[in-house]
Amino acid sequence: MTTEEIKNSIRNIPDFPIKGVQFKDITTALKDGMVLKELSQNMYETYKDKGITKIIGIESRGFIMGAILAEKLGVGFVPIRKKGKLPAETHTEAYEKEYGIDEIEMHRDALTPDDIVVIHDDLLATGGTMRAAEKLIRQFGVKKVYIHFLIELDEFNARSLFDNPENVKSVLHF
Repeated sequence: MTTEEIKNSIRNIPDFPIKGVQFKDITTALKDGMVLKELSQNMYETYKDKGITKIIGIESRGFIMGAILAEKLGVGFVPIRKKGKLPAETHTEAYEKEYGIDEIEMHRDALTPDDIVVIHDDLLATGGTMRAAEKLIRQFGVKKVYIHFLIELDEFNARSLFDNPENVKSVLHF
């Protein structure tokens, strides 16, 4: 399956969630078993030899491929959720999105300093959510952080915002 075929499986929704935003809907890609398999295999090949101990998925679309990658690597999965959704003690990080301010949280016992992690989300645009996630995870003192996206919108050049841009990977570039 070619990169172009995978790109073509993603639906564009204009003016969602607000006017001027061109939303990349991955649900049309995920419902195709061949595309799902190709995406999960790509992610697995990228991280299989990196000593990963945990995959961290960002609510909510980051949960889908993040959990699949965790299973393929045989490691644990940790969710990052919106504020107030996790039941135990949490670390919190506030951030600005393209269309507002939000907060994300992780359980305080989710990671250890020995962990090597991949943070996964579906899309990198301005980078606010993932940058907040990276800051949140750094509070745990983990050994190494890799960042992964299915889609990167190159026009925003958001990968330059991260501590180690060389550790930022995306399957598709638009």
